[in-house]
Amino acid sequence: MKLGQIRWNKEITAAVFDENGARPIPGYTMQGLIERSEKEGIDLGLLAARRAASHFEHAPPIIPIHPREVWACGCTYEMSASFRDAEHGSREGFYAHVYREPRPEIFFKGTARVCVGPNKPIGIRPDSGFTAPEPELAVVLGAKGTILGFTAANDVSAWDIERENPLYLPQSKVYTACCALGPYIVTPDEFGNPYAKQVRCAITRGGTVIFDGTANTSQLHRKLETLVEYLYRANPVPSGSVLCTGTGIIVKEDAALRPDDICSISIEGIGELSNPAAIV
Repeated sequence: MKLGQIRWNKEITAAVFDENGARPIPGYTMQGLIERSEKEGIDLGLLAARRAASHFEHAPPIIPIHPREVWACGCTYEMSASFRDAEHGSREGFYAHVYREPRPEIFFKGTARVCVGPNKPIGIRPDSGFTAPEPELAVVLGAKGTILGFTAANDVSAWDIERENPLYLPQSKVYTACCALGPYIVTPDEFGNPYAKQVRCAITRGGTVIFDGTANTSQLHRKLETLVEYLYRANPVPSGSVLCTGTGIIVKEDAALRPDDICSISIEGIGELSNPAAIV
């Protein structure tokens, strides 16, 4: 099942999506629907099907959830680890160390305050000359780390700030419009095997594609359950939060985002998340 949110009757409303459009779930946001399903002990998809209206609205999907928290993982793909070590001229290879060791890199990305949905501008920091998208499979979390569904995420990052010093990572990662989510949340039963999904990222500038890269989640070095388990160690993340699982597509500096670029991320089984870029 594809779930998400629309603007309906001037309110943000949860919805079920299919090829015919969106069936609104009156009285609920996606966060509210998750909380209701947990309170009543009902499967999220089953509750959505029961509560959804019978009629369809031709309303485009907006951000599929306003997450209570967003967390993100790094160095979960070999390409990401090796590129970052090369960027830092790291002799000891501390990014490769994180890639190969049991404990993953997990960092706080923000809250709903820094998130945008489809077709909304993603942010370029005014003090960054190398801001790039990071296309990622993300999981939507329920109570105690239950994976409720999957969505596409853009972990937009000011790489030159992190490159200057790894201690600047929060400034590289957390700022206005640094995270895009959408277009849908796909429940696990419909999404299927999360380790066999094609991921694509394209950047278009003035009608010309200046970057086009692909990866496959089969290259993900860690199990999703392992990432979630480490996230929850001594850290009771609230339900309705999102965990981005890392990127296997590297956008290099010659394709750094500029204002009015269009960044499009597609993940097999989820759809396309497209956003213009803007200085924030």
